[in-house]
Amino acid sequence: MNRRYPQLQLDNQLCFALYDASRAITRAYGPVLDELGLTYPQYLTMLVLWEKPDDTFTVGHLGERLHLDSGTLTPLLKRLEQAGLVTRRRDPDDERRVLVTLTTEGLRLREAAAGVPARVFARFGMDLDQARRLRDELVRLVEAVEATGPG
Repeated sequence: MNRRYPQLQLDNQLCFALYDASRAITRAYGPVLDELGLTYPQYLTMLVLWEKPDDTFTVGHLGERLHLDSGTLTPLLKRLEQAGLVTRRRDPDDERRVLVTLTTEGLRLREAAAGVPARVFARFGMDLDQARRLRDELVRLVEAVEATGPG
């Protein structure tokens, strides 16, 4: 171990700890989401739709909320549509825009998904209050980083 440059050791990097934690959390969701027939990105998309289940969303809005481009989001939405969870249609006022709405089945899945966060966090001994505090810290970190701009 090089003690002269501890700031350059992998285990001392916040960026690596965040990266590793993100991957571990995503993996932890896998088995629980499998029961619902969802992948992790599909689950995140459904979370946005469930926030306002009676609304219609543009693909652009979903992309902004999820930080995904339309090239990533479009195949994901196609799979959700094939599963009967959403409908997609062209905006009659602007053919370039695609509108996404929940189906009855998609809304019904929300009930089954309601316990997902508690189940996932319970797997590694964290309750929802602990998870919320950690999330709040991470949100503050992201806001601080984004406020500084690129570079």
